[in-house]
Amino acid sequence: MQQHQLRGIVSLIDDCSFRVSEFDMIQGSDVRWWGAVADDFRNLTMGFEISDDKLNTTYRNDSFVVHLMKNVSWDQINVVAVWDLPTASDFGHVVLRNRGNVTNHGLAPAPSPSIGENTTNRVYEQPTMFDNCKSLSPNYRLRWTLHPEQDLIDIGLEAAIGTQYYMAFGWADPDPTASNGLMYHADVAVTGFTEDGIPFADDYYITKYSECLLSKDGSVLGVCPDTIYEGSDPIGLVNNTNLVYGHRRDGVSFVRYQRPLESVDKKYDIRVNQTENMTVIWALGLISPPDALRPFYLPINHGSPQLVTYGHLVLNVSEHVNECLGPLDAEDKEDQDLVIADGKTSLDVVTGPALHYPNPPNPSKVLYINKKEAPVLRVERGVPVTFSIKAGHDVALYITSDPIGGNATLRNMSEIIFAGGPEAEGVPASPMELVWSPDRNTPDLVYYHSLYEAKMGWKVQVVDGGLSDMYNNSVVLDDQQVTFFWTLSNSSISIAARGEKKSGYLAIGFGNGMVNSYAYVGWVDDSGKGHVNTYYIDGKDAMNVNPTKENLTYVRCKSENGIITFEFTRPLKPACRDSNRRECNNIVDPTTPLKLVWAMGARWSDDHLSESNMHSVTSSRPVRVLLLRGSAEADEDLRPVLAVHGFMMFVAWGILLPGGVLAARYLKHLKGDGWYQIHVYLQYSGLVIVFLGFLFAVAELRGLVFSSVHVKFGSTAILLACVQPLNAYLRPNKSSNVEEVSPKRRQWEYLHVILGRSAIIVGIAALISGMKHLGDRYGGENVQGLIWALIVWFLVGALISVYLEYLETQRRRRDRNFGRSNWVLGNTGEDDSIDLLHCNRTFQGEDPESHSLDRMEIQLEPLGR
Repeated sequence: MQQHQLRGIVSLIDDCSFRVSEFDMIQGSDVRWWGAVADDFRNLTMGFEISDDKLNTTYRNDSFVVHLMKNVSWDQINVVAVWDLPTASDFGHVVLRNRGNVTNHGLAPAPSPSIGENTTNRVYEQPTMFDNCKSLSPNYRLRWTLHPEQDLIDIGLEAAIGTQYYMAFGWADPDPTASNGLMYHADVAVTGFTEDGIPFADDYYITKYSECLLSKDGSVLGVCPDTIYEGSDPIGLVNNTNLVYGHRRDGVSFVRYQRPLESVDKKYDIRVNQTENMTVIWALGLISPPDALRPFYLPINHGSPQLVTYGHLVLNVSEHVNECLGPLDAEDKEDQDLVIADGKTSLDVVTGPALHYPNPPNPSKVLYINKKEAPVLRVERGVPVTFSIKAGHDVALYITSDPIGGNATLRNMSEIIFAGGPEAEGVPASPMELVWSPDRNTPDLVYYHSLYEAKMGWKVQVVDGGLSDMYNNSVVLDDQQVTFFWTLSNSSISIAARGEKKSGYLAIGFGNGMVNSYAYVGWVDDSGKGHVNTYYIDGKDAMNVNPTKENLTYVRCKSENGIITFEFTRPLKPACRDSNRRECNNIVDPTTPLKLVWAMGARWSDDHLSESNMHSVTSSRPVRVLLLRGSAEADEDLRPVLAVHGFMMFVAWGILLPGGVLAARYLKHLKGDGWYQIHVYLQYSGLVIVFLGFLFAVAELRGLVFSSVHVKFGSTAILLACVQPLNAYLRPNKSSNVEEVSPKRRQWEYLHVILGRSAIIVGIAALISGMKHLGDRYGGENVQGLIWALIVWFLVGALISVYLEYLETQRRRRDRNFGRSNWVLGNTGEDDSIDLLHCNRTFQGEDPESHSLDRMEIQLEPLGR
């Protein structure tokens, strides 16, 4: 079986005919009997028709005879295949051996080892073929072949389910005294597929009707692997279920495994009596992937209804049963990953090994887009799509109407090329960008392929405009698994999130990680109704997922081919009367980068969340989304940068600049010009540090957003500080009469003092708002403590200033008692004619010696008693 659920038995009759029996196949487009020399890609694609009979219908356990064409003989044929001509698809084939004898061959993937033969001497060469088949539910089948001489039974489980589902089957406890139900002490096999598409089959034992629970004391209860009960399985004596084969085709899971009829494990395995009627149980449901605590797959509660998702029956494995008439036909046949393109992000095109190519046969190397093997690509009409081609010089990408690719003209076929061609090739060191804009005339389905090699790409679904047209901005979050869309308005933000892989739910969180984040979870319930729930997550357990009641409008959620997309609109600042509610603190500031994380999982619920609702895949790191700029960048820890910036600003605005102000205010009574030198040196030192801190922050943060409160305070403080040196340069000269102050000098003095003290106050506000900004950005636990420490520092400084002001008042009172006075804001000891900054102070414009010869008149007054 390669595609279309093909299954059957081929028997050679004579030199010109063969018989097909038990034949199943889902209808194709133009399907023929095909012959080839070998079953590799080259030979199959170069094969030929061997019969005039067509297979353009659905077959259900049919039998018929096929006649070869007159010019075809068995000598020309080593492989008989069922082939779809338009897509060059191999639905299934059989490799002929021992053509001299009448031999039965199974139509399925070849080659594969022979499994055995039954009493009718039929040789099954394919792992999908069994002696017996029983329908457990409309979408679930059990197949088996008994090997009593080997004490083995081969079991095949087949179901039309999603990739996140498990298939379980096993034997109930035969003890007639058991009263806890059929599941208790049952021996079952749980099968399914990993996220990478690898099949698995494991032996489970049921001790409780619940998911597997590991207690702190080491005890285990629930539906758990046998190996968990014993702690390890070093010699294979506990897990007695051996995987033989598995595949996913057309939305149908198939897993074949083998188990002994009588196991050496008497504790957890039930003996299968091949001749007796025994009760068996089965179930279908979602499965939880492994995590760090539980490194194994765990089935989640299968749910209801009975006989659809679970059930039981009485089975005798030695009796021949064939209830499976026709192939399983899944509603969703597309298992390939889906990549949804938009006009903002380029699609990386590379090559890689063909592991799960959807249309065999295929070459060993196929195209990968955004790290996904031959995904279905969905584009929107009117939205340009950019391909960054890094697949090598031997791969030229092009968009074509031909489902096979590789230049249809070489096969004498016509095709329409929509974009690309020989020039569309590049390497990682020098990628080539190809821009394609689908328009209204582009068909709903086209293909991307290599021009030089057939069947390296896959489908392109062309749809009418969607999210990219509805939202102004979009970015791809970490690991290229989720796309985030948004549009800002004055008081609200409209948001959409779309997963890029199949999942049961999609969650995005505002924060550094899912812990301590505000999360939005989109999911679709069993009835097909979409939901978007809001939560605050303060831990890693299900009990730490706390529902909130955010005011979301225009809420929509849908699942399309397993891809979750949800949308909503929320206010930038929640309107809350009760500030104690968690969601009241969930404020979106467009001027601050929004840190986003995401997670996906198998299943979500409105209530009763459990460990099964935890995510199976999540972002590896947050992404900083710049809402105003419409871009995103990987989150870099800039806290060291901001710490240096903050320390420099604290030294300037918290120590140097206030110190210069205090020196000018309270040290003028000292002899000489020391106060002036201290004032000037401290102010200029503070200004230099302010500029260095400012440039350091701007260079690391790559610009400023002036709508930020911190930036507004900081810019104002720097502007006021820069005005002060200019103001000092323009200082008017003091009047020659020391007892009188000129109006200009008085105005300048007031302006200088007011600007200086205003700069200090605004600078302190900038420091405090900067600490708050750091807390909002990184959520630091110590930020509040640092803010209070800063406030205490300045309060202490204010108290010291009050005390110095008190001392200054007392000093002036004493001076008045002695007959001395100062003018408004200055000091009579300050002389404008003196260069106070020069180490050898001189009187400007005069001979220094002349002053030493001048007489000084002194008026003596008696001291008052």
